[in-house]
Amino acid sequence: MLGKSDLLAALVGQNLGLKTTTSDKAAILALITRLEERNPTPCPIEQPAKLAGDWQLLYTTSRELLGINRPPIANLGAIYQCIRPDRQTIYNLAELNNNFPWLEGYVAVAARFEALSAVRVAVRFQRIVVGSQRLANYRQITDWVDRAEQGDQFRSLNFTLNPVQQQGWLDVTYLDDDLRIGRGNEGSVFVLRRV
Repeated sequence: MLGKSDLLAALVGQNLGLKTTTSDKAAILALITRLEERNPTPCPIEQPAKLAGDWQLLYTTSRELLGINRPPIANLGAIYQCIRPDRQTIYNLAELNNNFPWLEGYVAVAARFEALSAVRVAVRFQRIVVGSQRLANYRQITDWVDRAEQGDQFRSLNFTLNPVQQQGWLDVTYLDDDLRIGRGNEGSVFVLRRV
């Protein structure tokens, strides 16, 4: 699909949105809007098998996510979102890299979600985990999520969040077999590809 390849080409070198100029951002948002108009899955929330899985963030306008990048202490690496519709759970995990060997870290947030419409889910954040990739024996996102689902504490800092105070919503505005676009309640845009 032409619009999809144009968007993916525009995202090359943007470093999740950290290196995006004002003109780049406008062009990327125009490409996103054009692709959303051709969404092959008009009711994505009603397609749990298509939503399920592990997704890697390619681009976002979220200041909260991009704000994790704090060189030289923590350089933002890959960010993943793992959706488990059968359990109504979402896991967001940001890998943190730095200039010190053995000190790679991560920040993860666990949430529950509930369908509000054919395109929107309510998200209630429940737990945040901050830790060392090495101490948690972190290798890949799927293994980490499986362990989190089993209650692993990962030898990390674990904080319980108040799901009433820590909530939002997300519209899935484009979904195909390997690309997903979402828009959040704070006006942020998210472009993710299936891992």
